[in-house]
Amino acid sequence: MVSILFVCLGNICRSPAAEGLLRHMVEKGDIKHPIHVESRGLGDWHQGQLPDVRMREAAGSRGVLLVSRAKKIENDDFDRFDYILVADQKVLAEVYRYAKSPDHKAKIHLITHFSSIYKDEPIPDPYYEGDAGFERVLDMLEDSCQGLLHHIKSQ
Repeated sequence: MVSILFVCLGNICRSPAAEGLLRHMVEKGDIKHPIHVESRGLGDWHQGQLPDVRMREAAGSRGVLLVSRAKKIENDDFDRFDYILVADQKVLAEVYRYAKSPDHKAKIHLITHFSSIYKDEPIPDPYYEGDAGFERVLDMLEDSCQGLLHHIKSQ
């Protein structure tokens, strides 16, 4: 089983959207590898909350349900997950600080690391943007998740 963790700041926009998109793609695709996917945030400000309603609506218009509840990243996540994919450089720097070994650090990448269009670009936080911001984030996440699945299939 391949296990993937997406991480953003509060776990209510970018990382739960990536989690939902990847789950949706796995369910609809011809993936032979079993895949486990979750998401986390750096902080616990939104602990237990559903993703932001605007992100749920934008994802829902694409047929993707976002149902996970916000959780904070924990130290044992570095042992539990094969890939730890982060939204932007700020989150990347913080997650690196949590990592205790070179093996843990080797698992950490920007979400867009596997993207064909947005390679290693930060995923912008749409929280303070309008509807177009949420759509752009979903476009970036969709391309990144497709690239990640392609990478996993090729392993």
